[in-house]
Amino acid sequence: MTEVKLTRAQIVDLAQRALMASGAEREAAAQVAEATAAAEWSGMPSHGLLYVPVYCEHLRVGKINAAARPTVDRPKPALLTADADSGFAHPAIDAGFRQLVPLARETGIAALAVRNSYNCGLLGHHVDRLARDNLLAIGFTNAPASIAPHGGNRPVVGTNPIAVSVPDMAGGVAVSIDQSASVIAKSEVLKHAREGREIPLGWALDPDGKPTRDAAAALKGSMAPSGGHKGFGLGLIVELFAAAASGAVLSRDASPFSGPDGGPPRTGQFFIALDADAASSGAFAEKVGQLVEAIETQPGAHVPGARKAAARTAADAQGTVSVNPALHEQVARLADAAS
Repeated sequence: MTEVKLTRAQIVDLAQRALMASGAEREAAAQVAEATAAAEWSGMPSHGLLYVPVYCEHLRVGKINAAARPTVDRPKPALLTADADSGFAHPAIDAGFRQLVPLARETGIAALAVRNSYNCGLLGHHVDRLARDNLLAIGFTNAPASIAPHGGNRPVVGTNPIAVSVPDMAGGVAVSIDQSASVIAKSEVLKHAREGREIPLGWALDPDGKPTRDAAAALKGSMAPSGGHKGFGLGLIVELFAAAASGAVLSRDASPFSGPDGGPPRTGQFFIALDADAASSGAFAEKVGQLVEAIETQPGAHVPGARKAAARTAADAQGTVSVNPALHEQVARLADAAS
């Protein structure tokens, strides 16, 4: 098929129209579409348009509440809670961030717990927004169970990403770490399965617990934890914040992020925002600069987040990014369908 190149605005428009044709309200669709375009622009297509057909299916079958009205409360002086009302995660996170940013500046540190939520896409996208407001940010999000504990065979936690974004104190991001508890994000396996490609050994296990190259078998089995028992430990830490501390559904009880089975996943997110400049008595930017220099001056080394930043720079220069033709055709059909 002919290569497809899209501008960022075209990606936003395509994703938004597909979501709205499947029942999403305009504001929620716009927020999700912007995050989708940001993932494509950052060289992360596994978290971009690839998920739009899934979102559309989940809107149609009711796994996403299209009429959700997120609410934000403040049970403690520096603690916010948001209820996503079984809708998209993005509107609830956005509503929470509107209060989290000024609260963190006022109190020095503040947190936002999100419950009754859904797949938030690229977690780093959200914490990067906090860093651009000159706040040191950490985010957690849980996902349907896909990783078994070390020595066990029943998945208990999801791929459960954790993301840390470091401000350069000038409105930019100096370091952006976004990693899952598994060797690779499950969306990468999903992408390989949809494209009919094998996955590398070590990414996942089949339903019998054996290493596999078959992406379809991997989706029926479990993801391999990063670093063995340490990967499961990381996933458990995320679970404690994103699910237990937020009051969301545990990974083991959440319905899948793919396929029509089950009701809303009702997973959660948790964000902590810190005024690191105040905590460090103004030394934060200098210390971060020294750390970045210590990494960048080593041949072959790169600062976490540098590749995504380079992808965005290249996309800005070219004005477009390449999109899988078959996926583009699929999303375009959804966008042109009657709601």
